[in-house]
Amino acid sequence: MSGEGKVVCVTGASGFIASWLVKLLLRRGYTVNATVRSLKSPNKVAHLLALEGAKERLHLFEADLLEENSFDPAINGCDGVFHTASPVSLSPTKAEIVDPAVKGTLNVLGSCVRTPSVKRVVVTSSAASIMIRSNPINPTDVIDETWFADKEFAEETKQWYSLSKILAEEAAWKYAGENGIDMVSLHPCLVIGPILQPTLNFSTNVILRLIKEEKGSFSVAGSSYVDVRDVANAHIQAFEVPSASGRYCLVGETIHSSKVLKIAGQLYPSLPIPNKYKGDLPVVPTFKVSQEKAKSLGINFTSFAVTLKDTIESLKEKNFLSF
Repeated sequence: MSGEGKVVCVTGASGFIASWLVKLLLRRGYTVNATVRSLKSPNKVAHLLALEGAKERLHLFEADLLEENSFDPAINGCDGVFHTASPVSLSPTKAEIVDPAVKGTLNVLGSCVRTPSVKRVVVTSSAASIMIRSNPINPTDVIDETWFADKEFAEETKQWYSLSKILAEEAAWKYAGENGIDMVSLHPCLVIGPILQPTLNFSTNVILRLIKEEKGSFSVAGSSYVDVRDVANAHIQAFEVPSASGRYCLVGETIHSSKVLKIAGQLYPSLPIPNKYKGDLPVVPTFKVSQEKAKSLGINFTSFAVTLKDTIESLKEKNFLSF
């Protein structure tokens, strides 16, 4: 097992991506120091404590993104740090989401600087810090790691979550450069797949609302999706592969929302999918996102149909969806 004898820290460990990351790290033999905002609500961490290997190799710590030095105890003695903690909210105020994202990232990196054992830091960024721009993306465009989002446009249009990711990434690269931190940043798009945590997370809710055809559930006709297991695996590869460096786009498939519903209807004929999605759909060209760099990490993306099926199964199993 590649992680045997190694200790790593995962921040924001009770989140959707982080829970899978903890699961896969434990499976690989790592000892995991996992941070959560509060240990007072046992239901938030019960799913982590139930993971295979958790009894022997999972240690929980309380840490606050806005509190300086609060990550020191969890990062102390670690070989690597995975910084996944960041607030996600669709209708936050700017201060609610931007400050914790930027300050939190700098606080975590500050703890890494004070911990000589840390060899590499993997930061969970977002496709938002790559794709948000004032000019619409064309179907002929191929997005890759050289693209940077337009922060002025994100600010003007009050896309605070996107702005938080843009500014946090910018601050992280600057700080890492000035302090000699070996850092890699990962940029997943909408992450879906089976849920380990008890609550419904934002990106899986997108699929739920789409299936339920809730008003306003899709502001964009085409969206990019990636499997949570691929994202968690990419984090581990970004830490383990010596040559990993810079930014990595993590996008499995860019697909029109009508096609998502068509596939869902084919997988589950009993789902109440409107008839208009069942026949031949007009071909709508979508932009492409390069997978070349991600594949150099050894990532093979799960097919969208498999991911969607596993997402729907999970929503059903956790009683978020009944059909």
